[in-house]
Amino acid sequence: MCCSLCWFLYMKKIIVIIFLVFAVVAGFVLFNYSSFKEPPEKVIAQNVLGQIDNFIDAKNTLLDEAKENQPNEKQLQRRFLELRLSYKKFEWAAEYFNPAVARFVNGPPVQEVEMASGQVFEPAGLQVIEGMLFPKYSAEQKPELIRQLNLLQSGADKFKVYYANIDLFDWQVFDAAKLEVFRILALGITGFDNPLTLRSMQEVATSLAGVKEAMAFYDDDNAGKGNLSEKIDETNVYLNKHSDFNGFDRAAFITQFGNPLSTYITDLEKRSKIHVIRYNRLLNQDAKTLFDKDAFNPDAYAPDPESFSTNKKAGLGRVLFADPVLSGNGKRSCQTCHQPSDAFADGLEKNVMIEENKPLKRNTPSLINAALQPSQFYDLRAKTLEDQANSVVKNKDEMHGSMALAAKRLWQNTGYRKLFENAFPKPSRTCIDTLEIMNALGAYVRSLVSLNSRFDQYMRGNKAAMNQEELNGFNLFMGKARCATCHYMPLFNGSFPPRFVIVESEVIGVPQTTAGLAIDTDMGRYNQLKIKAFKHAFKISTVRNAALTAPYMHNGVFTTLQQVMDFYNKGGGNGLGFKLDNQTLASDKLNLTQKESDEVIAFIKCLN
Repeated sequence: MCCSLCWFLYMKKIIVIIFLVFAVVAGFVLFNYSSFKEPPEKVIAQNVLGQIDNFIDAKNTLLDEAKENQPNEKQLQRRFLELRLSYKKFEWAAEYFNPAVARFVNGPPVQEVEMASGQVFEPAGLQVIEGMLFPKYSAEQKPELIRQLNLLQSGADKFKVYYANIDLFDWQVFDAAKLEVFRILALGITGFDNPLTLRSMQEVATSLAGVKEAMAFYDDDNAGKGNLSEKIDETNVYLNKHSDFNGFDRAAFITQFGNPLSTYITDLEKRSKIHVIRYNRLLNQDAKTLFDKDAFNPDAYAPDPESFSTNKKAGLGRVLFADPVLSGNGKRSCQTCHQPSDAFADGLEKNVMIEENKPLKRNTPSLINAALQPSQFYDLRAKTLEDQANSVVKNKDEMHGSMALAAKRLWQNTGYRKLFENAFPKPSRTCIDTLEIMNALGAYVRSLVSLNSRFDQYMRGNKAAMNQEELNGFNLFMGKARCATCHYMPLFNGSFPPRFVIVESEVIGVPQTTAGLAIDTDMGRYNQLKIKAFKHAFKISTVRNAALTAPYMHNGVFTTLQQVMDFYNKGGGNGLGFKLDNQTLASDKLNLTQKESDEVIAFIKCLN
C-alpha cells in the first residue's frame, strides 16, 4: 500500500509539473503571439490571392451561362457586373504590381502598340466584354464572348503566380493604396472603364473596400481623430447615397473625401515610420494629393540624371530660346512660334515655313507643362524635350539649322561661352557640346511647368476660386461630357494616370474645315507607325490654358472653344458622317445643352 501511495504522489507531482510547463508555454505563446505572426505584406498577398480566386469564380459563373444554348441577357449582364466588382476589389494591387497583366484584364477596348518594340496588342478584357453585353447582347457575339472570358483566366493565372511567389514590401502597399485613390479620382469617377454601364460609384466603393482591407494591417486612430477604415466607410456611405453618374458632384467628392483619404495614407506612412524606396517618376511619392504644388516632377522624363534641370541651365536655355542663332538663316528662334505672350503658342492656324510663305504642316502647341508628358509632338515621335529641340532645329521647314554648326557659332561668342561654362562646368573646356544646347533648351521648357490655376487653388482648399457655373462645368467635364476620359485630371492631357508613363493618342476625326465636309488628310501617328489603327491618330493635348491658345486641333481648324464643344457634342468625325472605322472617340451624341456647353467652357477657362 505504501508503494502505491508513493507512486500516486509521484504521478501527481509529474502531472502538476507537466501542467505548469504547458501553462508557461501557452502563456508565452499568448503574450508573444505577435512575434509569431506573419508580416502584414505576407497576409495581404494571401488576401489578394483569395480575391483573385473570387474573380475566377465570378468569371467561371459568367462563362458557364454564356455557354448555354439560349443564355438570358439580363442574367449575363448581372453576372458581368459581379465580375467587374470582383476585379475592383484587388485593382489597387493589380494595377500597381502587374500593370502589363492588368492591361489585358481591364484595359481599353482598342488596339494598342508597344512603342519600344512596335508590337501590336489586340483589345481584350472586361471593357471589351462590356461592349458585347451592353446595351444589348447578340447571340452572334457568343464565340468571341467565350474567347474573351477564357483570356481572363490567363490573366488571373499570372496574377496568382505573382502573389504566390513574390514578396511585397510595406512601402509598396502604401504607395499602391494611395495611387488607387488617385486612380479613382482621375479615372474611376469619370466612367473611363465602364462607359456603357456607368456604375462608377459602386465600383469606386468596391475599390476603396479593397484598399481598406489591405491598409487595416497598418491603420491607427491618429491620436483619436479617426482611422483610415472609418474614413473609407464614410466615403462609401456618400458613394452609395450619390450613385447617379450624371448627377454626381465630383468637385465635392474630391475635396471632401478623395483628398483627405490620400493625405491620411501619406501621413499614416510617416507615423508608421515606413522606410520608402525612392525612384524617379512624374508623380512625387510624397505628394499628399494630386493638387499639391510640388506633386509633379518636371525632371521625370529627362534623358538621365545628368540632364536634370538647374537654374543656370534654364537661364541659358531662356536666352537660346529667343536667339535665332540656332536657325539656318539666323532669322527664326524657338520663340518665333512659341511666344510667351500667347502662352507659348502663336495664335495662328499654322505658322509659315522658314524659307517661304507657305503654312507649316501643323498648328503650334503650347509649351506650358510640356515637360509633364513622356512623348512630344502631335504624333509622339520624340521621347524627350531634348529630342524635340533637336528635331525642330534640323527640320528644313521649321528652323533648317544644325546643332553642330550652332555649337561652333556659340563657342565663338564669349558671352555664350561663359553661360555654358556656368551651366555645364567641366575642366579644360574647348568647345560647346550639341547635347548641352539641347539640354539647356529642355531645362528651360521644364521651367515652364505651371499648375496654379484657379482650379488648382480650389482643389487646395480655396472655395472662392471657382463659382457655381465653373463647378457645374467641371462636373460635366468629368462626367456627362466625357472630356476627362481622354483629358485626364489633373494634367488634363493624355498622360495616363496615376503612373503617367505613357501618353495616349486618339482618333477623333478632325475635319479639314469648319464646314465639316471631309476629314483632314494628315495621317498623324500612322506616318510613324504604319498601323491601320493609327490613321488620323494624334496626341491628346492638354486643356490647361486652352482658352489662351486658340486655334485648336493639330490643323488649327477650330477658332473657338464653342466650335470644339460642338464637334465633340456631335460625336466627332463619325458624327459628321466620315465613317471612320478606327475612331476611338465615342460616335454617339453627348446631348449637351447650350447651357451645359457654356458651363464646360467656363470651367476650361479656370485652367488658365
